[in-house]
Amino acid sequence: MKLYFHPVSTTSRPIVLFAADSGIPLELEVVDLFTGAHLQPAFAAINPSRQVPVLEDGDFRLTESSAILKYLAEKVGSPAYPADDIRRRARINETMDWLNTGLYRDLGYGLIYPQVLPNYRREDPAVQGATLEWGARKARDWLTILDRHIIGDNRYLCGDTISIADYLGMGMLTLGEVTKCDYSGFPNVCHWLADMRDRPSYAPTHEAFYLYFVAPYKDAKFVGL
Repeated sequence: MKLYFHPVSTTSRPIVLFAADSGIPLELEVVDLFTGAHLQPAFAAINPSRQVPVLEDGDFRLTESSAILKYLAEKVGSPAYPADDIRRRARINETMDWLNTGLYRDLGYGLIYPQVLPNYRREDPAVQGATLEWGARKARDWLTILDRHIIGDNRYLCGDTISIADYLGMGMLTLGEVTKCDYSGFPNVCHWLADMRDRPSYAPTHEAFYLYFVAPYKDAKFVGL
């Protein structure tokens, strides 16, 4: 199987980490987001949405990080997406949808990306300021729900064993390291993230993320949570 990806991509990193943890061999092909390779006709022919990741398994092609995680987990029979427990799978699906439609929208596209990616920065300073204020406020609301109601007393997002929802959420929350998001007000989120960062495959699969996306902004000032 081939994965078109970029190693700093919020939606690519969960797949690479899950595959590494699960022993799933992937042929990795970098699509250089920094040079706009994803916008070129060659990649648009692979994914008309011009986004990574894309998984190729023979003549089958799949986009969207959540869908790819589910496909890989089902293909190898991973306990992170158990086939024999319909309610646990439903809870995992619910959590992944919640992450994508709620938290990521406001944390990523409302607060972080407008500060570090030119294509998402508003030209009008007043509009930019209002966007960041809204994004920070909404992100705090989602993080409160994540901390108190989704994680709560659990070790992971969907209970005390890891699921593919944890991999998807990990990519979104660690994105906050780029703009130095302070999660200290959300202790359960902090404990969960620490668990995910402690996984043996985390450091090798995230080396480029820290080198090329976190480190360049180490001295920058950002609007935080």
